[in-house]
Amino acid sequence: METYRTKIKTLEEAKKECDRLRASGKKIVFSNGCFDMLHPGHTRYLYTARELGDHLIVAVNSDRSVRVIKGPQRPVLPEQVRAELVAALSCVDTVLIFDEDNPLDVIRHLLPGILVKGGDWEEDDIIGSNVVKEAGGEVRRIPFISGFSTTDLIKKIRTQVTL
Repeated sequence: METYRTKIKTLEEAKKECDRLRASGKKIVFSNGCFDMLHPGHTRYLYTARELGDHLIVAVNSDRSVRVIKGPQRPVLPEQVRAELVAALSCVDTVLIFDEDNPLDVIRHLLPGILVKGGDWEEDDIIGSNVVKEAGGEVRRIPFISGFSTTDLIKKIRTQVTL
């Protein structure tokens, strides 16, 4: 029986899985993010992404990568915990942690059929969009859900906590 723990894979394990799925005609959907504090914006986004294909792979930024993108106070939760939370979602089929500053190498390696990001990204700014399109895939933007922002949630928590 597959559990959330078995959904977390190395890049090479995910690549083998992609090759097997593609060979059987399955459509692979890929997304990535920090997922520092999982909230309804994330879950709604990921469920929508999964509906676009047969297998959803989510690449989670490593702790080092999050610090580069978000600053020294982040992440709030360590990478293994963030990966576990994402993997626990029934819409997510595979999770991997990547250490690069962006997911371009992961996207090149996996070559998903569909690359998904939030609607707050312009298509030309989505890292890996050219790689996916050149391989015959597509890039999809899922509408951004206002009212849910990890950065805003962290700010709210920090201002309400008194030490």
